[in-house]
Amino acid sequence: MFSFQKIAKTTLILVYLVIVAGAVVRMTGSGMGCPDWPKCFGYYIPPTEISQLLWKPKHDYKKGQIIIREQALWVAKSDFTSTEIYQPTNWKPYTKHSYAIFNPVHTWVEYINRLFGALSGFATLALAIASFGFWKKNKKITLLSVLLVFAMGFQAWLGATVVYSVLNPFKITLHMLMALVIVSILIYLIYKTQPKTKTQKIGSKKLRALLIVALMTTLIQVVLGTQVRQWVDHFSATQISGFKTLSVPWSFYIHRSFSALVLFLNHFTYGK
Repeated sequence: MFSFQKIAKTTLILVYLVIVAGAVVRMTGSGMGCPDWPKCFGYYIPPTEISQLLWKPKHDYKKGQIIIREQALWVAKSDFTSTEIYQPTNWKPYTKHSYAIFNPVHTWVEYINRLFGALSGFATLALAIASFGFWKKNKKITLLSVLLVFAMGFQAWLGATVVYSVLNPFKITLHMLMALVIVSILIYLIYKTQPKTKTQKIGSKKLRALLIVALMTTLIQVVLGTQVRQWVDHFSATQISGFKTLSVPWSFYIHRSFSALVLFLNHFTYGK
């Protein structure tokens, strides 16, 4: 039981780190730092300068490696050594999207985010294995732990679709909500496997209702936050000068005012 608790808490910390890293990716505009998935420009360790992504004569290329040529991404069809002249037959166009911009800072911010994701995935797998110690006593713990592995796999797939869609706002929102689902399952597993002396049951129906309301308002605030961030990205991309010319969306005002209610509900619930 102790080892399961330890793994579960470690996994939860790693998932929180992934969420924080994802927020940094979003804030810095690094979502397309790696245009492919799960590799980054076809490398397990991404490039640090643009020269690594330009075609070179007499250079060894591995299958799947990507170069930037004529403002487009090209993928090596197989392992080969380039000649003095560029041979188009060795390459095929990258068809997932047309984004072909390299920024080393964005690339490494996104890469670190993926590293945390991989670590949390391995921790989740270890948690599922450890959960079989509860099979006879509480099958629900084992089933939820195994479900968590599939949830992490689905989350990884969502991350890939976010990249392939060139940061589609709806998919980003879904990606964030799925992360919160994973966190919820982990917290539940930690709670249910604690020694009985440490657990407390919520006896009051009013308190349970308050917890549900606080949770729902928090989720709504998160969704509104992703919409506000979408607007900020649009504002940055259009480079509009002066806030007076902006047409601020309704989600901005609701998100700003709704935060006070979310803070009050969570603080009040914690006090109970």
